[in-house]
Order: sequence, then C-alpha cells, then structure tokens
Amino acid sequence: MSETIRSAVEVVAEPAVKFQSRPLTATLILIGGVIALIFGIGISVSLGAADIKLPTVWHAIFNFNEDVTQHQIIQELRLPRVLAAAIVGACFAVAGAIMQGMTRNPLADSGLLGINSGSGFVLALCFAFFPGLPYMYLIMYSFVGAAVGAGLIYGIGSLAKGGLTPVRLVLAGAALSALLSALGEGISLYYRTGQDLAFWSAGGVAGTKWEHLEIMFPWIAAAIIGALILSRSITMLSLGEDIAKGLGQRTVLVKLAGTFIVLVLAGAAVSVAGAVSFVGLIVPHLTRYLVGVDYRWIIPCSAVLGSLLVVFADLAARIVNPPYETPIGALIALIGVPFFLYLARKERREL
Repeated sequence: MSETIRSAVEVVAEPAVKFQSRPLTATLILIGGVIALIFGIGISVSLGAADIKLPTVWHAIFNFNEDVTQHQIIQELRLPRVLAAAIVGACFAVAGAIMQGMTRNPLADSGLLGINSGSGFVLALCFAFFPGLPYMYLIMYSFVGAAVGAGLIYGIGSLAKGGLTPVRLVLAGAALSALLSALGEGISLYYRTGQDLAFWSAGGVAGTKWEHLEIMFPWIAAAIIGALILSRSITMLSLGEDIAKGLGQRTVLVKLAGTFIVLVLAGAAVSVAGAVSFVGLIVPHLTRYLVGVDYRWIIPCSAVLGSLLVVFADLAARIVNPPYETPIGALIALIGVPFFLYLARKERREL
C-alpha cells in the first residue's frame, strides 16, 4: 500500500469513528417514513374543498367507478396532485443531499444556488415566445435553464479571489436568483403571461395531471437510481477531494455524474411545482443528523423525508385558508429561512 493511500485511509478512519453510520436508525426511518407517507397521501386525497371519507378514497383507487363524482375528483384531480408533491419533495431533497455531499457546502440547495430560478427564467421565455408548448418540451427547457443557472453561479463564484467558498457560492446564487427572477417577471409582464408564470413563481402542484407524471417519472426514477449508485462515491467526496482521490475515486467523473443527476432532479421538479426552495437544504441536514454521513443511507432517507415534507406542506396549503390555497413555497420558507440563517451563522463562526 502506498504512503498516499495509507495516509488517506488513516484520515478516513478518524472521522469514521466520530461519524458512524446508523443503519438501524436509517432502516426505521425508511419503514416508518413510507408508512407515514402512505397515510399522508390518503389524508391529503381525502381533505380539500369537499371532504371525502377514507373508504371512498380506497374504493376510488382500487375499484374506480367513473359514474361516481367523488371517484372522478380523486382520480383526475387529487391523486395526481398528491403523487406529484411526493415526487417533487424527493427530487429536491435528493438533489440537495448530492450537492451538499459533492461540494462539502452545508448551504447548498437548488433553490439557493440559482438552479430553480434558471429553470423559471427559461420557462418564462417559453410562455412568452412559445405559448401552448407541450409539457415534454417544458421539461426539456427546464433542464436547460437549470444547467444555465448552475453554470453561471459556479462561473461567477469562481472569479472571486480565493475561489469558491460556501458563503461566496450562496451569495452568488442569491444575486443571480434575484436577477433571473426579475428578468422572468419582466418578460411575463411585457408579454402578458404573468398568470401562467405566477404558478411557477409561487410554487405548488395544483393542476398536475397524469400525463405530467408519466412524462417526468422515467427521468426522475433514472436520476434517483443513479444517485443511489453514486452514493458511495459521494460519501468519499464529502470527506474531502484529496481523500477521495487517495481511495481511487475518479472525482471529476463523479462530480460530472452528480451534477447531471442534480440538474435532472431539479429541472423536473421545477417544471411541475415551480420554485420551491429550502427542501433540499432542510431535509439532508436532518437526515445526516439522524443516520450519519453514509450517503448510501442519506439519499434514500432524504427522498422519503422530502416527500413527507412536501405532501404535508401541500395539505397545509389547502386547509390553512380555505377555499383559497397558500403557495407551498411560502409555507416551507417559514421554516426554511430561519434554518438557513442558523446554518449561515454557524458557517461564519467556523470560518
């Protein structure tokens, strides 16, 4: 064994003692989270402008009768909406976990680093210049916008003296997010597409249809499977790039693959739910606190907990001020902003 690998193993061994993974806790979180998610989906489908009893929900799912109005409401309106909330929550949470692991940046989140606003800006262009564009193309353009946002953030941040730091990356992300959001709103006002863009700006899954889920699901499923395959390499990267290289990791390839996965997850989620921030910030931190630093557990647990967060946020959005809906993004920001300020203050003390 060479001296480089030996020293790397010694460095890895030290944090491994301090931050051991907790597979039993992770397993309990996965089992309990899935059960809670099923319960949350049932409750969310049941409650709304017209409350529907849980037995009716069960029959509408497994014994659908198109002649029953409540069955049609469940199948055509509520069920795709709730499933979209679960998928979107998993997307944002897994994307945030990968970003935080690859960059070792505790403040990383697709909403804070310009990816969401990049997607929103490109969607504003689509609404203005290509009205009536099929949903499949909206997803593709959303991916492009996410890539443009991420590229600009990393480009601007790397120009600073001393290179990229977590705080500089977030500051660049905040500035570019504000710019892209303002440009998107300006385009929507000029071309009178503000009503179309308002849904994406506020964040929400109302109006999601089965065809939307059918188009986005293969992309998201492939991205999450890729994240699970990449999880061991991300664990090594989270301990430091030098350590990962010493243990034989091809860090450039891992980062490229991880970045592509993040763009797919964030782009697909934004195309459905709009600019919902802080899910990818809160959930990975909570998951690491519960299960340790092994991303083979962090990624699946983050997916389950992220789904739970957005499903219950969507439920709260419908029952806080009936018959009106509160944007999901606003509700999650109520806990996301204080959490972000806490992390920023903690990061500042450690610099």
